[in-house]
Amino acid sequence: MDIAVKLVKRSLGNRHKRSINATDLISDEDLQVVADLTGCSARHRVPSCTTTPNLDKYRTASSVCNNRENTRWGASNIAFTRWLPAEYQDGISLPKGWNPEHRVNNQILPLVREVSNRILSTANADVESDPLYTHLVTIFGQWTDHDLTFTPHSPVIRSFSNGIDCDKSCERTEPCFPIEIPKKDPRFSKHPEECIPFFRSAAGCGSGNTGYIFGASNVRQQMNSLTAFIDVGQVYGSDDTQARFLRDLTTDEGLLRVNKLYNDSGRELLPFTNMGANMCATRARITNDADAEEVPCFLAGDGRSNENIGLTSLHTLLLREHNRLARALAKLNPHWDGERLYQEARKIMGGYFQVLTFRDYLLHIVGPDFIAKQLSTYPGYDDEVDPSISNVFATAAYRFAHLMVQPFMFRLDENYKEHRDYPSPLLHRAFFAPWRVIFEGGLDPIVRGLVGRQAKLNTQDHMMTEELRDRLFKFSADLALDLAALNLQRGRDHGLPGYNKWRKFCGLSQPKNLAELAKVMNNTDLAKKLLDLYGTPDNIDVWLGGVAEPFVRGGRVGPLFACLIATQFEKIRQGDRLWWENDGVFTEAQRKSLRDTSLARIICDNTGITEVPERPFQYRPRGSGYAQCEDIPVFDLSPWKENGELIF
Repeated sequence: MDIAVKLVKRSLGNRHKRSINATDLISDEDLQVVADLTGCSARHRVPSCTTTPNLDKYRTASSVCNNRENTRWGASNIAFTRWLPAEYQDGISLPKGWNPEHRVNNQILPLVREVSNRILSTANADVESDPLYTHLVTIFGQWTDHDLTFTPHSPVIRSFSNGIDCDKSCERTEPCFPIEIPKKDPRFSKHPEECIPFFRSAAGCGSGNTGYIFGASNVRQQMNSLTAFIDVGQVYGSDDTQARFLRDLTTDEGLLRVNKLYNDSGRELLPFTNMGANMCATRARITNDADAEEVPCFLAGDGRSNENIGLTSLHTLLLREHNRLARALAKLNPHWDGERLYQEARKIMGGYFQVLTFRDYLLHIVGPDFIAKQLSTYPGYDDEVDPSISNVFATAAYRFAHLMVQPFMFRLDENYKEHRDYPSPLLHRAFFAPWRVIFEGGLDPIVRGLVGRQAKLNTQDHMMTEELRDRLFKFSADLALDLAALNLQRGRDHGLPGYNKWRKFCGLSQPKNLAELAKVMNNTDLAKKLLDLYGTPDNIDVWLGGVAEPFVRGGRVGPLFACLIATQFEKIRQGDRLWWENDGVFTEAQRKSLRDTSLARIICDNTGITEVPERPFQYRPRGSGYAQCEDIPVFDLSPWKENGELIF
């Protein structure tokens, strides 16, 4: 809609040689027609919560009506919230750095690829491993992120004004915001490329130039196409159509669809997508075997399930767990129909991940002090808390785990040694590679690799592995991308305020010079490098400033990101009417079962693995801390037996 109004405005402006606003020459009726045609009107209608069944028992797929008064809070396909006002170059929608000569705080912003090269570069050989945490912590961060945030790109790949293909041009023209490659770039010095393609995030309905139509601010906002709740949407989908498509409706058993062509030693695999283009046809290129059999991408509740085989393995694991729960509930309650089985299994899965995230995961990220301050005892549901995801969380703070990614996707045998038949591939050879799950030993070696090997340790000297900086999506894109540069460019695209504004938001000091920045970073050399690039601490991109800080006690982020992450999860929990601990959501007996949820047990129940670390996030060499699956208590489903009476 934003683009449609811009084009009409430009056309009318050409006819009337004076500066105009679109509203001067477009009638309200015409604007409403554009709103209807582009689908924006529907986004601004308040959904009715009176006709939706079981709203007190089950979440809607899109999470509308979680809050009865503010029915879109936390729902999918709404704009991210802003905890601080956006800072665009033109005050409305142009990214920071759109005009490379434009000064911010009297300084020219550095090229994001130059920042990546000078601050984040890490050779694979220089990677340090985390002494405390497993690689599962890293991939679980991605898994959780894919439950909470997805920012859709502009829906077209060509410029709206002149038809330029953003993949093939270095011109800055909406929606193309290409990443300029600096002179003497070590990777591109022998190549003719001048830029890395980059597409702007889509503007949300009623933001940018169209805000006034709906009585909203005209500052551009970006969309979150997922729900803000920990509801395992990456398994089930985040809208009604997608959720229904993922279900196996050929029976009345409440199951999710599975692959009809392949299985993993008799265990279920994700179904295939039916998309025309197959970006997962990477096997022939990776193996240099022109005759290698290709397979389509896997289908899951989130479109990124094929990004790496570690993430794919979690998607597969939880597909299996849903179907296991549905079958077990059917035995407990033979009178339940498929809809009830599906919804109850889905509800249990949501409870699982709320428990696992708050009890087991966040402590390792934000540390015990922030847990005690913001995330300890459940305070109860507050219908005045907006749980919606903030732009800074999605675009900066929750991208911290990019610096915990190992250069290998580990695959281990039954003895937790390197797998003889299926050795650990470099990460760039495990992107969009579902064939590695199907043809190379299935899930078990990958899951053992996640729980039996260490995460990468983010240090100020060795931040991001070259697998992500120079080889991202190498076999599925024309030009391998740089994840650090993409993160920095995305923050500028979204108009995120700079590092010190966010430090102030969190009640932290705002360094103004080298000495003060060196004190915050506890590193004079790093502070000098940052100031050489940015000129002032105020201009440091918030993602970079956040990941560069020394860790808080017991955590894996610095004080800025600990504050932003803890604040977001505090809102997610407190603003969720269907949070597992809220009165009436589960019975007391069911809550007791959920409190005992074990990720180790979920692994045991859904793989051929017989021995796992009891605490899969905490790294232990095999032996101490490992348990036989037969010794790990099973999840107690008995409180879900109905005994002929409703359990609510």
